Amino acid sequence: MIEFDRVSFSYPQRPVLREVSLSLSEKRIGIIGGNGSGKSTLARLVNGLVVPTRGTVAVNGHDTRRDLDRVRRTVGFVFQDPDLQIIMPTVAEDLAFSLRPLKLPKAEVARLVEAQLDRHGLLAHRDHPAHLLSGGQKQLLAIASVLITGPSVLVMDEPTTLLDLRNRRAVMRLVEGLPQQVLLVTHDLETLEGFDRVVVIDDGRVVADASPAEAIGAYRALVG
Repeated sequence: MIEFDRVSFSYPQRPVLREVSLSLSEKRIGIIGGNGSGKSTLARLVNGLVVPTRGTVAVNGHDTRRDLDRVRRTVGFVFQDPDLQIIMPTVAEDLAFSLRPLKLPKAEVARLVEAQLDRHGLLAHRDHPAHLLSGGQKQLLAIASVLITGPSVLVMDEPTTLLDLRNRRAVMRLVEGLPQQVLLVTHDLETLEGFDRVVVIDDGRVVADASPAEAIGAYRALVG
């Protein structure tokens, strides 16, 4: 359960979110809105990348301001650009790096890395320079590097925007099969087919919150 209780967020220059209250318990939730609407800020509030100016955000009862370490262990975050998440020289090293905070035995790290490589079709690239992967492979690596830590919630901020059609579909097939609760911020409305719920943000406020068809219809009416 992700709960926003009268959440507002402002940068020094301008307000971004205004009095947002949401209880998000569904497995697949989409967040849509125009550029600058506040949807990416909403996503970043879920794992404490930013904290509310006013109000509270809680994940499974853990406040993102008071219980940040617990929240970060619960919520994984995938950025639009995988190059922002890929840190280590090779694919296998990058996956192993994600596990460092857990202080696991080397044998367990090796087992988990091998399992993620296999799951995401990256076994043949385990020693490949990570930044020389294709765009789709980079995004799969970025997702795998988050999933390897075992989060129960996955927040994805426009993960398909930089991908071609084939790789967008590959990422969304992966999302469909995940056991985690997924919060997906996107401009790609087609990816929301089959989702449980879609929230529309405009000018920092929730203006629609419904099934994908109804919410997307409201969004299209909003933008004309």
